[in-house]
Amino acid sequence: MPATASRSVGAASRRAASQDGEGVGRRIGIFLQDVDVDIPLGVLVVMTGVAGSGKSSLIEGSVAGRDGVVLVDQSPIRGSRRSNPATYTGMLDSIRKAFAKANGVKASLFSPNSDGACPNCNGNGVVYTELGFMDTVATTCEVCEGKRFEPSVLEHTLGGRDISEVLAMPVTEALAFFGDGEAKTPAAHTILQRLTDVGLGYLSLGQPLTTLSAGERQRLKLAIHMAEQGGVYVLDEPTSGLHLADVDHLLGMLDQLVESGTSVIVIEHHQAVMAHADWIIDLGPGAGHDGGRVVFEGTPADLVAARSTLTGRHLAEYVASAESQRRK
Repeated sequence: MPATASRSVGAASRRAASQDGEGVGRRIGIFLQDVDVDIPLGVLVVMTGVAGSGKSSLIEGSVAGRDGVVLVDQSPIRGSRRSNPATYTGMLDSIRKAFAKANGVKASLFSPNSDGACPNCNGNGVVYTELGFMDTVATTCEVCEGKRFEPSVLEHTLGGRDISEVLAMPVTEALAFFGDGEAKTPAAHTILQRLTDVGLGYLSLGQPLTTLSAGERQRLKLAIHMAEQGGVYVLDEPTSGLHLADVDHLLGMLDQLVESGTSVIVIEHHQAVMAHADWIIDLGPGAGHDGGRVVFEGTPADLVAARSTLTGRHLAEYVASAESQRRK
């Protein structure tokens, strides 16, 4: 993505210039076996290197456990099969209140886990049948037709949509829906904007969390943490499973975090993220016993100029290709 490559150079140079003369200010000092490295704070730091070179061991073993450090990994999100982006982010609370206010009824009607739930499927939208030694079979509820609510609840609307239609909306559509007009709901709109920024605009509000990939779960966690100020965030390959068109959104969101005072450390192989970094720490030169050493510390521009590591050579090719495409 040419736009990403050109924007990356500007972002890195701008933030590096705002630090001390060496391009770094406050630091985290870490030591792992024979590895001694300082990680600058207040900037976007990317940890690179071949698979098995020790990136995750270095960060998770020496940084993640410190006070003020938030590890946003790809581990499963706790919750039942009823959980979805709307419930996990807390967005459903503001949506329920907006529906209740618009219709003069109680908010609990608009929760599939409460008063408004379809009694046949208990608000699941599907009926589960246990088949003993075989896998459980889920079939669409014949009463609510998968909408999860009693028919009387669906008579209440907000902005011309009932609650089941809202939960079926993708994030991008919901962002516009709750941003203006009768359905304007600032609290929901703010969360939806964060979900869009992390590249989850295609998810539906009511999509079960159990259907999300590891990368999607990580970005959902990150969207929640974006509401916090300061601290240090550690992200483990946030571009995993992300469409190329959404990588630029992710980079913009990382910029927002840094500009708000948050230090961001990313373990990543994606070259667009490397090129956009303020500081790169490259581990290697190989994997396993051949890895675990810091082979480069510095800016992406210096890494590209040196071409002294495998990462540097690949990044140089990426930047050259991006510049060539930009000139066309």
